[in-house]
Amino acid sequence: MEEKNVAIQVHGLQKSYKKLQVLKGVDFDVSRGSIFALLGSNGAGKTTIVRILTTLLKPDGGTTRVNGFDVLSQPARVRESISLTGQFAAVDEILTGRENLIMIAQLRHVKGAGKVADDLLGRFGLADAARRRVSTYSGGMRRRLDIAMSLIGNPRIIFLDEPTTGLDPEGRIEVWQVIQNLADSGTTVFLTTQHLDEAEKLADRIAILHNGTIIVSGTLEELRKLFPPAKVEYVERQPTLEEIFLAIVGSDKKEQP
Repeated sequence: MEEKNVAIQVHGLQKSYKKLQVLKGVDFDVSRGSIFALLGSNGAGKTTIVRILTTLLKPDGGTTRVNGFDVLSQPARVRESISLTGQFAAVDEILTGRENLIMIAQLRHVKGAGKVADDLLGRFGLADAARRRVSTYSGGMRRRLDIAMSLIGNPRIIFLDEPTTGLDPEGRIEVWQVIQNLADSGTTVFLTTQHLDEAEKLADRIAILHNGTIIVSGTLEELRKLFPPAKVEYVERQPTLEEIFLAIVGSDKKEQP
């Protein structure tokens, strides 16, 4: 992969908490404008990787570059070009949807905060609810607003750490559409999830983190080739990502915290 087409480069990434080694040499690349899904069980180290990539946590070893900037020596440049959305929507429920967006635009010194807010409300299907307090929003609407807020300033990469946590099926589908639209518009999306159907539906490339390393990485079709051939009974059925994940990881559920 040519370097100009790489949004994120991770090589030999290591991180320990006291005597517990969580990341033992993680390697992967993320292409610009793609959706990259990082899978792993609870405690596998997914959020640790996100925190390192977004400069919130310092690694113990390895090299990590985001948008061409080193996370250790150029953290300010990294932060200027990314946005992070955590597991729970970081919205102010007392304010309206529009007021939330204007507040973030003003904090980021973005010109024309009102127009920016209105454009994002329209883009994320929230125009009709713009002047309602966020406390009246559904879970899916709050998450869409949260992601809209993270796009103020036009970041080139957005990190979504388990973005559909706690959402009902309808809310998850709403967020899936938002994520797909982001990638279609050229934004690089780094997604962590425990919902394997989410990665199966959205991701261009998938990496599985297990016992501190990436044990497999590739497209869904490449991962399917690692699975035993489909049994031909009445209909040949392709394995789901959940079946692939369980076959690769096995029954060992003892993950690092």
